Amino acid sequence: MPHVVCAYGEVGHEALAELLDLGADVGLVVTHQDAPGEKIWFRSVAALARSAGVPVVTPDDVNTDGSVATIAAVKPDFLFSFYYRLMMKPRVLALPSRGALNLHGSYLPRYRGRAPVNWVLVNGESETGVTLHEMDEKPDHGAIVAQRRIAIARDDTALTLTRKLAAESRLQLREVYPKLIDGSAPRTPQDHRQSSYF
Repeated sequence: MPHVVCAYGEVGHEALAELLDLGADVGLVVTHQDAPGEKIWFRSVAALARSAGVPVVTPDDVNTDGSVATIAAVKPDFLFSFYYRLMMKPRVLALPSRGALNLHGSYLPRYRGRAPVNWVLVNGESETGVTLHEMDEKPDHGAIVAQRRIAIARDDTALTLTRKLAAESRLQLREVYPKLIDGSAPRTPQDHRQSSYF
């Protein structure tokens, strides 16, 4: 069965590229229009998808009736969110038959929220990570499927650390994707007592 991938930014580009390299059946890519005035330093998810012959949509809101119908028509087994900027409501998360998974740029349950790369640097952390987890109605809250730790160098910036996250995301997907397909990937509940949100 095909997957739906919701993705944007450098991590989104690299994660989608890895799925395509793995031969995943990506039936639809949902991404964002580049915002006027935003400095676009990252590679285009839309361009990558189109070059691979994958249909692309760029809704303003993925939760509208039209967007839900578009995703439902694909009959996805998995829905992946790779740095997609919008929260998905329960009726979107319920569409894939085997689950909706998000790739988050921290070692959850720490640094939930919109800007984990920035905040680990602001707070002087020595390491962070990437986490693939199940999505539910709360941000970065669902059970963990896979994690990788990433050391933060003293001279790392948001740009260099984001590129590290993108590279590690590819490696993580390379390891866990076969387990997702054969049903052996773990689902480990987060310890919400250890969580932080930025």
